[in-house]
Amino acid sequence: MARFVIGLAGGTGSGKTTVARNLLRRLELDWITILQQDAYYRDLADLAPAQRATRNFDHPNSIEIELFTAHLETLKKGRAVERPVYDFRQHVRTGETVRIEPRDVILVEGILLFHYPEVRELLDVKIYVDTPADIRLLRRIDRDIRERGRTLESVREQYVSTVRPMHEEFVEPSKRFADVIIPEGGENEIAIEMIASRVRSLLIRTEDP
Repeated sequence: MARFVIGLAGGTGSGKTTVARNLLRRLELDWITILQQDAYYRDLADLAPAQRATRNFDHPNSIEIELFTAHLETLKKGRAVERPVYDFRQHVRTGETVRIEPRDVILVEGILLFHYPEVRELLDVKIYVDTPADIRLLRRIDRDIRERGRTLESVREQYVSTVRPMHEEFVEPSKRFADVIIPEGGENEIAIEMIASRVRSLLIRTEDP
């Protein structure tokens, strides 16, 4: 069976993780690998902490796309990769890695996933999660304060200065490359079931000799 790659994109806080979880539950797949683009932020260890915090983490250049693409290509060829571990509080790579094994289905997730042509070429199905901006903002506030040690003021400043303009410039336009768009995020049960059915049929087709 050829390795099948599902790309899942959408704005920050759109519900990509929920969609992935619900999609996998419907597909009932135990043999799947998940590769998250967030792990491939560039290492800013050479900058002072104060400088790191001012970087634009929502611009496509913030991702080491060369390494990400190389790892995805390697997985598709059936070889394992050592995925970096990123410290979102310090904006650096920890030096540790996580071994990602190649499996028949690879789920790739990231807000900027469809922006890069070299990544799009590696995806068999491209899914965009489309969620209203106010809901995405509330989810980002909750995540950044709870998981990444940010303050409400810092989240607000980052959203206004980079998150919203970068979403409008890069993330939202990439929606045109999607094969399927899921409105209302991960709670759209009907859309997720339709996608699951489509993926099942594509998986069956790849198994045919």
